Amino acid sequence: MVEEGRPAPDFALQDAPGRTVRLRDFRGKRIVLYFYPKDDTPGCTTEACGFRDDYAAYAERDAVIIGVSPDGPAAHAKFAQKYDLPFILLADPDHAVAEAYGVWKEKQQFGRTYWGIERTTFVIDPRGRIDRIFRRVRPDGHSREVLEALAALAAS
Repeated sequence: MVEEGRPAPDFALQDAPGRTVRLRDFRGKRIVLYFYPKDDTPGCTTEACGFRDDYAAYAERDAVIIGVSPDGPAAHAKFAQKYDLPFILLADPDHAVAEAYGVWKEKQQFGRTYWGIERTTFVIDPRGRIDRIFRRVRPDGHSREVLEALAALAAS
């Protein structure tokens, strides 16, 4: 079970250029790991552009932003290029990492039931433990909410 205070599940996924990225590669840094349903859709674009617009503030806090969705590396590359996204996007096509983090959920829309990502963000401390979990995220303004949490964590 993924909970605040527990170690974040490690993983190895491909980024947009096709390199393997592991969570443990970022030990010593704070990580903002956000799961989103699909590249280049309205809500996902709003959320990603919020992180992009606040990117300098994350860098000042030595925080790494990593987005994860079931889309493949080529889709991530197009999405990142189209919106000038400066952070890492990882491909989880078999949703194994989403399942490990408990964000692969049964959803309903327009009377149809399907499985997909429940928009969720995890703030992971430099030792690899989960500091904060934001569930059922609303894309608009979410980046600011995460920055406020990072400020509070730094103050504590």
